[in-house]
Amino acid sequence: MTMTMTGAAKALPLNQILCGDSVEMMNSLPEGSVDLVFADPPYNLQLKSELHRPDNSKVDAVDDAWDRFASFETYDAFTNAWLAAARRVLKPNGAIWVIGSYHNIFRVGAALQTQGYWILNDVVWRKSNPMPNFRGKRLTNAHETMIWASRDEAAKYTFNYEALKALNDGIQMRSDWTLPICTGHERIKDANGDKAHPTQKPQSLLHRVLIASTNPGDVVLDPFFGSGTTGAVAKMLGRDFIGIERDPGYIEVATRRLADVRKFDKAALEVSTSKRAEPRVPFGQLVERGMLRPGEVLTSINGKSAKVRADGTLIADKVKGSIHQVGAALEGAPSCNGWTYWCFRREGKTVPIDLLRQQIRSEMT
Repeated sequence: MTMTMTGAAKALPLNQILCGDSVEMMNSLPEGSVDLVFADPPYNLQLKSELHRPDNSKVDAVDDAWDRFASFETYDAFTNAWLAAARRVLKPNGAIWVIGSYHNIFRVGAALQTQGYWILNDVVWRKSNPMPNFRGKRLTNAHETMIWASRDEAAKYTFNYEALKALNDGIQMRSDWTLPICTGHERIKDANGDKAHPTQKPQSLLHRVLIASTNPGDVVLDPFFGSGTTGAVAKMLGRDFIGIERDPGYIEVATRRLADVRKFDKAALEVSTSKRAEPRVPFGQLVERGMLRPGEVLTSINGKSAKVRADGTLIADKVKGSIHQVGAALEGAPSCNGWTYWCFRREGKTVPIDLLRQQIRSEMT
């Protein structure tokens, strides 16, 4: 599961954790080889002292060495280096998600734009169970921000709109996501029963990100792998992952975790797709294949009718044109989806012409 890479990679190390510096490891990967990067970099929290609860117990905050930077300039140099390495390894139509807090996300956002990434959305992860502000001197920090950006402005990035809508009970997914932080059985513990990683992200967050912006078989890179949430969710969802982590202790935790993860079966991996994503079928194909005959009458639900012509157009009264144009003209509407508007008769039953289109599509898969 774990390997160290020092030279140019001969093959893409799929479903492995690379031990080393994130920039060096990314630069060792083939250029343009990754579909998505999910990055949870150090936040540079700038903690000056220990934080205690009202009962004087110490808060298990992020005080590890990897989150300490000498200055904003040092942090900016670090950010620019790993973002450049990530952009090199992304495919032309690839995309990146970066998560952060108010301490770092604005600096990361500026760096993304400077380097040529194209910001698509920022998503507010609203924590349903945030840690209280024990000192009472600021607002409770109840959210983190994720930036979703394509590699370039012209990139044809993946966005599974219908799948996210289905996840959201049939309502268009918004850019504010209310999800709990990682607690209970989901929190990975070390041998002493303590948190194995202080910033472990919840599985639900990565599930939504990967469903939104990847497809089965895509390669997902996480350059700050930590306890391996990105890899675990990618494995379950049938995506390949590459993890990069420099801390051997975290690698050990992630390796054990991934060994217990099972991939969902093929049927479970399928998600709702947009009509636009399905293969295009010209109406004329239905005529060419004899599924509809020239001269056959199509009708609409409200009783309008038109005849099929040999070239795959329709004629109704003095109106000629495509199934969409004739439908719009008969309704006096600016546009019309002819596939859902027109029906034909078979064995005494009225059947939508879209069923014929679906029949052809099924033959394409």
